[in-house]
Amino acid sequence: MAASAAHDARGAVRAGLRGIASLACGLVLAALSSVLPSGLHAQDLPPVSPEVLGSAIDDLGRLDYAVRSKAAQVVRRAPAAQAVPALIQAVTEHADGYVRFRTLVLLAGFNDLRAEDLMRTLVDDPNDRLREVAYAWFEAHPQADMAPVLLARLDKELAEFVRPALVRALASLGRTETSVRPTLVREVGRGQDFFRSAVIEALGDYGATYAVEALTEVASLDGPLRPDAVLALGRLGDKRALAVFSELQRTAPREVQPTIASAICLLGVNCASHRRYLRETFDFALRNLGYQPLLRAAVAGLAELAASGDDEAWTTLVDRGIPSRDPERAPVALGLGKVALRNTPFVLDALATVADLDGTVDLLREAFDMLEEDFEEERFFVTVRRTYWRSPQDSAARRIAETLITRLEF
Repeated sequence: MAASAAHDARGAVRAGLRGIASLACGLVLAALSSVLPSGLHAQDLPPVSPEVLGSAIDDLGRLDYAVRSKAAQVVRRAPAAQAVPALIQAVTEHADGYVRFRTLVLLAGFNDLRAEDLMRTLVDDPNDRLREVAYAWFEAHPQADMAPVLLARLDKELAEFVRPALVRALASLGRTETSVRPTLVREVGRGQDFFRSAVIEALGDYGATYAVEALTEVASLDGPLRPDAVLALGRLGDKRALAVFSELQRTAPREVQPTIASAICLLGVNCASHRRYLRETFDFALRNLGYQPLLRAAVAGLAELAASGDDEAWTTLVDRGIPSRDPERAPVALGLGKVALRNTPFVLDALATVADLDGTVDLLREAFDMLEEDFEEERFFVTVRRTYWRSPQDSAARRIAETLITRLEF
């Protein structure tokens, strides 16, 4: 509870500072629109002076969020031929460890081949944040020859927010590299619950059917990891899990039932009835105070379906979320934000059909204020910017991308 309160307060501060930064972002976008003629592409962006780019990189470490946000905008809008060498130099040489971290995140967004050599060296860097980004990069860009390196790191990597990124990189490799699978299955039942939860989630995300038995064992036991295991089994789509789910529908606590319903729907079994159950549970918890755990579970279940491309689940969250107020609003916003990070193309398409675009983007902005997923957020920004540049002038896709760039201030 204390951690949650601190998280909310941090989010409120960021939200306030975003208001200051929004004017700067709007001016930048307006400048782009007014300066660049129709048909110009991202690679044609005008250069930034070395002094301005260097100053912006230094400002990435400032305490003032508005200053950091504006600095990141300057770097993102610099031509890749200019920005990438400057970012690589900052990652390797800058005196401020936080600037090294932020420049590495931004560098990953440029999708430049030179990043790979740098990432390989950073898995051994003493800076926790740099290692976290490097592991996240290898999750997105799995390299077979990194399997023994990452497996060796598993015995040494104990940082709370870094080890999950390493596990996800290994799970991503596990889709093709059988050598990492026994270790990942072993990790399902080993260590602290926090780390085991990360393993279970990663196995579900990366289709680890080789781990069905281990996940089923966890789902069958009462405990904090049961919902994670149930959801992972649902993501795997293996209908052998139905026997466990049927038993849990009779015996598991009320707060776990939305997760079970979502998992069964992911298996493609009676999805309409389980989606309706999630919607009705969500509505009940919204109307009646004192059901926050049930509300969060229903939101998580609907968000899971939305991330899989379920339009109805997405619409339910948006329609109920826009008029809501805290404390109910925050979980809904977070649920939508996680959908945006997990399935950005789906969200960009879905935004084209919402009745209240501004209200929906407000929820996403609130989610991004609360989330602390720098690498994933940068990947979201990259996809949105790519959509902006690739979409025809005056198209709905370009209008939505422009709205996101302006309102989310990136």
